[in-house]
Amino acid sequence: MRTTFAALALLAPLPAFAQEDHSMHDMGSMPTEPTPQDHAAMGHTMPGMTMDEPMSAMRMGGSDHATGGSGTALLPQADGPMRGVMLTHGDWMVMAHGYVWGVYTDQGGKRGKDEAFVESMAMLSASRDWGGTSLQLRAMGSLEPAMGQRGYPNLFASGETANGQPLIDRQHPHDLFMELSARVDTQVAPGTKLFVYGGPVAEPALGPSAFMHRRSARYFALSPIAHHWFDSSHITYGVVTGGVQAGRVQLEGSWFNGREPDEHRWDIDRVKLDSWSVRASWSPTDNWVAQVSTGHLKSPEVTHQGEDEQRTTASLHYSSGKVSAMVAYAAKHRLPGPVLSAFTAEANWDLTGRHSLFGRVENVANDELFPDHDDPLHDTKFRVTRFEGGYAYRIPLAHQTELALGGSVAAYAKPSALDAAYGKAPVSYTLFARLALGR
Repeated sequence: MRTTFAALALLAPLPAFAQEDHSMHDMGSMPTEPTPQDHAAMGHTMPGMTMDEPMSAMRMGGSDHATGGSGTALLPQADGPMRGVMLTHGDWMVMAHGYVWGVYTDQGGKRGKDEAFVESMAMLSASRDWGGTSLQLRAMGSLEPAMGQRGYPNLFASGETANGQPLIDRQHPHDLFMELSARVDTQVAPGTKLFVYGGPVAEPALGPSAFMHRRSARYFALSPIAHHWFDSSHITYGVVTGGVQAGRVQLEGSWFNGREPDEHRWDIDRVKLDSWSVRASWSPTDNWVAQVSTGHLKSPEVTHQGEDEQRTTASLHYSSGKVSAMVAYAAKHRLPGPVLSAFTAEANWDLTGRHSLFGRVENVANDELFPDHDDPLHDTKFRVTRFEGGYAYRIPLAHQTELALGGSVAAYAKPSALDAAYGKAPVSYTLFARLALGR
């Protein structure tokens, strides 16, 4: 086993922003009436409250009818705005948000490994408003490169490389720079605004909000095995996005770098714009968000040199505040090459302020499980289903901080042709401690 405790240092500076605020210690329950913090996040001022007071919530993109997820993606308004430690400086509002996971996983079967590791993410954002125009700056990073290029065990996951070799049954670490972006919104008519978003590290308008930003995926310690179908572009080196929000509809398009991040995780990759995507999102009520998107990615995978990809996704998100869920479909068409599809359904249910249940079902068509060209199963497409369920015990702490302790168990359905490599019925389990600043 290997433990990478260096990542614990990532959030060390963040409590310096904190001031005592007990209003949101129960992060699993949404108030029936807006709090002063919620009004502040919507640009309102409550009697007796000045804009110099600390706040616990901030709208990160989004609209009047949906909240912002990763990049410019939308999530249901019932999820509430992004939460963290917040303060004001003049006309600027600044928020710190992040998490550190301590994880132990034992991935079952013949290809499974057991390992202890640390995951981390920290985000700092700043925004200000000039009447009908607003600016938001966002920086997000991780110390996961410290765990090494091979990342952590994750049975049936694939994508990217380590030391020049394809990563199979492992999940690569995030890059040090996960986002360095800016966004400008300007209102052009009542209920209608235009926006421009992008930066050297950002996320194009393609797919649903990335898994680490979805409340439905909040307590899953391991990434989805369908990650490279839905949201592998959430770290992209070069993005320009333009869009319009009109009522409950958002239309947007991106020009971006189609290449996935390379295996050198500590630096910024070459920034270029050679791919495109378009996305339409609709929030019929505050509880629902639907999106459809498609994009053409120029040579995205180093293991498939010279092959472009047309990726198409559709997703439906639901939130009641206590229950958050998503169902999604994605297809990536290698050009030239096969069409590989994936399905995902996931949910998180905050039973009380302390107890949460979560579950996910994924079904993926993958032809990368046997990278050796001499293997008779090389380039063979196998459809694999992963079932995972778990429990988290949540302990609210001071300064908008929460400690969650829990675990999950995963089982798999697969073709019998994989029994020799993976075993007949592999079972995996994962234990975690998650310290989070904000939701």
